[in-house]
Parts: sequence; structure tokens; C-alpha cells
Amino acid sequence: MAGKTTSMSQIKQILFLLKAGKGVKTINSITGIARNTIKSYRDKVKLLNIDIDVLLKLEDPLLEGRFHAGNPAYSDNRFEVLKALIDGYVNELENPKNHLTRRLLWKEYRLSYPAGYGYSQFCYHLSQHQAARHPGMVLSSEPADKLLIDFAGDTLAYVDPATGELINCQVFVACLKHTDYSFAMAVHTQSVDDFIFALQCCLFHIGGVPVQVVPDNFKAAVVRANRYEPTINQVLQDMGNHYGFAITPARVGKPKDKAQVEDQVKLVYQRVYAKLRKKMFHSLSELNMAISQCMLEHNQTRMQQHPYTREERFLSLEKPFLKPLAAIPFEIRFYATLKVAKNNHIYLGRDKHYYSVPYQWIGWEVKVIYTHTMVSIYASGQQAVNHLRSFKQGGYTTQKDHLCSTHQHYLDRSPDYYINLAKRKSEVLGRFVTLLFQTTRPVEQLYNNCNGIFQLHRATDPELFDRACQAAIDTERISYGFLKKIITSKAIYMAPTPLKPLPEHDNLRGAEYYAQQLEISF
Repeated sequence: MAGKTTSMSQIKQILFLLKAGKGVKTINSITGIARNTIKSYRDKVKLLNIDIDVLLKLEDPLLEGRFHAGNPAYSDNRFEVLKALIDGYVNELENPKNHLTRRLLWKEYRLSYPAGYGYSQFCYHLSQHQAARHPGMVLSSEPADKLLIDFAGDTLAYVDPATGELINCQVFVACLKHTDYSFAMAVHTQSVDDFIFALQCCLFHIGGVPVQVVPDNFKAAVVRANRYEPTINQVLQDMGNHYGFAITPARVGKPKDKAQVEDQVKLVYQRVYAKLRKKMFHSLSELNMAISQCMLEHNQTRMQQHPYTREERFLSLEKPFLKPLAAIPFEIRFYATLKVAKNNHIYLGRDKHYYSVPYQWIGWEVKVIYTHTMVSIYASGQQAVNHLRSFKQGGYTTQKDHLCSTHQHYLDRSPDYYINLAKRKSEVLGRFVTLLFQTTRPVEQLYNNCNGIFQLHRATDPELFDRACQAAIDTERISYGFLKKIITSKAIYMAPTPLKPLPEHDNLRGAEYYAQQLEISF
């Protein structure tokens, strides 16, 4: 069993008593320290050849260093050999082009030095040397100085209620460096417009603007990564200029630059993803409401080893130092030059969606400026139209007044439209068209029938047309074909023949004759 370590205060008691000329037995009886221990410290004082008063003035760690300097850690030659080689080994190991493993490196070492260290000790010395070569540093941060941003590697999803399709979403994560106050939300993609939208929502959430935004090197933020002069996306620069923050991307291959937000991503996995794993959502907004609630709980949870929450620390130490937001929210402006097609629509390729333009501009090239919410179209130096932006692929956004009158009429088609139009022309035509829509034929087919009927009405004398409609109603033959047949037949143009009484002659027998025959039979 190993002996109990003697504390520095006990050693100082021994030194005081030795200085007073006390013997080993006396010191043992006074302090209770083993005699052999007292003898060993007495001998060490003699070997050090230092005055006891000097030793007593030393702080405990320094005194311990005098008495317990320790034995050489590696008294054999193995360490000296490895010490001469270890820089080269670490350089080879850290070069990614070598594709080298520690085990292969150790095997090569043992081939050259069969009596060298085993694998575990070899790896231990490599790790110690690497840690000494790459020391970490605790950097102080100022309030409202840096906002660290990144996208989580895993996705969340919702179910499209119309199609039942599972829509995967990217999760944007941000945290303020000084207080670790965090924000997260889901967006459809990591595209520039979705990223800028998420970043703006983050700024609105914290209620101000930091001095710097530190993104990771994803494409929406950094076009070309470079350690010294990265190329930042122009839209992000525009946003920085609008709100007044600088963009300082994290260095490539330097995870310590964004270690704090990486930790937040892990916490989001634990405190958001894990809680929502069994829940089903039916829209992006519904998903984001759940994420927001989880993040609220996260920021209001007491931090480990600290007597406060992230929210408390943010509200007291950081929020007052944030710069105010711009009065007008930033919107990404995308530009395009497009040609108005024959159907008086332009095709916005980014969304695969069609937007209407007044038909007068068919064939013209128009300039399009669109943001996350609006699409503005300019023709010949003037604003032609504004549309709310739609993300429905293959869909059409159409304003009725952009169409020519013929196309407007086509959009207006309905049973009520045709019935009211018929009633305005004549009462009997209104009844005929009403009965026409009570048949079981397809409505689209009846629309064409009505167009044909109105064409007949324009080409026919109104009185004769009404007579034809009435004849069709009386015979219950409600169709365009029968009405046309009546109108085109000659009979409709002939006046009806008046009925004449039959002429009197001897072969006609009246009521008197049959009354007489009845009396005779009785």
C-alpha cells in the first residue's frame, strides 16, 4: 500500500521543530508523523544545503518543488531517441497528402528501433507533442461584437398537406459570442435568399445589430474561401452595408474560429431535434413555431456552472450595446431581363413560375427586379406591374386586366355569366340557356354551346330567334343543334295556317242522331 502524502503544512512543522533543535522522537510525538518520514526530510534539508529560514519563506508549491522535484520521467535512452524523431513524425502525420496513420508510423519506428516504445506509449508522446505545438488561447469578447452563424448538418422536415410529400428543411443556427444567446429557424434551402431571410429574422429576434457577423464558408455567404482575403457574396455585403455590420468569415480548416456556434449546433440537436422527432408538421411556419418554443426554453435554461441563463445574460450585458436596426428592412434584389411571351406572361426561371404583363407589351424585353416577397416588372422605362412573389413551380400569377378582352371573357366563363348574358338579350333566350345548364352534359361543352347560340342570335331576326327558342322549350329539345335546325329550316319563317271548320254535308252525324239511337235501344 502506498504511503500517505505529507502535506506542505506538515513539512513546515517538521522544519520549525528541526530549526528548534528537536530530535526525531520528539518531532514524532508532537506531530504524529512517522519517524522515517521525518528522517527523510531532515536528510533532504542537508542535501539541499539551504537554510531552513529560506525554505520556510517559500510558498507551498515552491517548497514542494524543492523536496519533490520528481524523478526523470524517462531515464532510459528510448525517450531521447524518440525526442529526436518526434518533430518529423508529427509533420508527416499532419500532412493530409500522406494519408498516414499512427499505427503505420509506429510500425516504421519499431522497424528502425526494435527496442523502442510500444504503440500506446508512442501515441501518448505524439499526442503530447501535438498539443504542445498547437496550444489553444482563451479570447475575450466584447458585448455585441460578434454574431456567429452556421447551418446544421442534419435537416428537419414537414409534410405538404396538399401532396403528402415530406419536405426537408435546412436549419440556420446563430449565437452571440459574448453571452452565447442563441437563435435557430428552418428554411427550405441554403440558397442566398433563404440564408439572408434567416439572418434578417435573427437580427429582428435579438433586436439589434452586432459589429461583426462571422459565417462559416458555405456558398450563400462566401463565394470563394481564402484564409486572408475571402470573396464574400455580394448580397451579404449589401445586407451588411444596409444594417451596418462587417462580415468576417471563419478561416478554412480552423474550427476554433467558430467553436461556439458548433457547440450550439450540438445543443440544437439535443434540445430541438430530439424533442421534435416524434411530431409531425404541415407547414414551414408551423415547424418554425415549434423550433422557436424549444429555443426559448434553451435560452431560459440555467447554464451549467453558472448562476444565470443565456437570456438573462443577454438582456443585461449585450442587448443594450447592439446597434439599432435600420428603419427599412433589407430585401435581396435580383435582376433579370426577360421577354414577354405570346400569352402575355414572363417566365421567372429561379422559381419556374409565370407572371402576367399587360398584353400591349407582348414580344417586348422587360426588366424584372424581384425580392423575397415582390416581383416588379419594368417596360420601356416605366413600371408595368407589381406581383406578390410565388414559389409554386409551373404556376401562373395573372392579373385579369392584363389580358385582352377576348381572354378576359374566357376567364369570366361560368353558368351564371351565360345565363345573365342570355337574359339581357331576351326573356325566352334566358329560359332556354337556364334549361341548357340543367342538363347533364359537361359544363365546358355547354360553354361552347352557348357561344354558338349567341352567334346564331346575332345572325337571326330577334323575333324568329325567340320563336325558335320557344319551340325548342315546348318540345323539350334543349340543345344548340336542335335550335340551329329549327332556325335553318324554312318552316320557322312561314306563318301558321289558321284552323277552318269542316264543311256541312249529309254524312256528318251530330249529337241529336246519337241521342235518338240511344232512345230506340231502350
